Amino acid sequence: MRTIPLIAAQLLWLAAPFAAAQDAAEGPPRTQSPPGAEVYIQSPADGARVSSPFVVRFGLRGMGVAPAGVTTPNTGHHHLLIDVETLPPDNQPLPATEQIVHFGRGQTETELDLPPGTHTLQLALGDALHIPHDPPVRSARITITVTE
Repeated sequence: MRTIPLIAAQLLWLAAPFAAAQDAAEGPPRTQSPPGAEVYIQSPADGARVSSPFVVRFGLRGMGVAPAGVTTPNTGHHHLLIDVETLPPDNQPLPATEQIVHFGRGQTETELDLPPGTHTLQLALGDALHIPHDPPVRSARITITVTE
């Protein structure tokens, strides 16, 4: 009689890592974005030649900007991806790094000081918890050249 509960406990113990891996793969719940929502870089233009420091202006259509932590429907805040080749997973919060800059206070522009050379810029909108919306609201990736 004691064998069945013991076997059941062992099976649950063995299955726990697989359940945790499944949860990590799915990630936290994602906030829905409205149809047609669009984020874009107003300036600089794709292909622009700029001198550092320079201003990057963010644009957004079909949604509103709200600081991180605010859960108002159809809002989010900007994240600027600088020279990011591979996008982070959409089901996890965007990490804060030198290449993924968070604008959690609801800012809509920033001044960048990048070294001379070719760079890429892309915007990603994050929800209250920095998680990309579903579907993600991302700009086209633009390329700029910093001349000095």
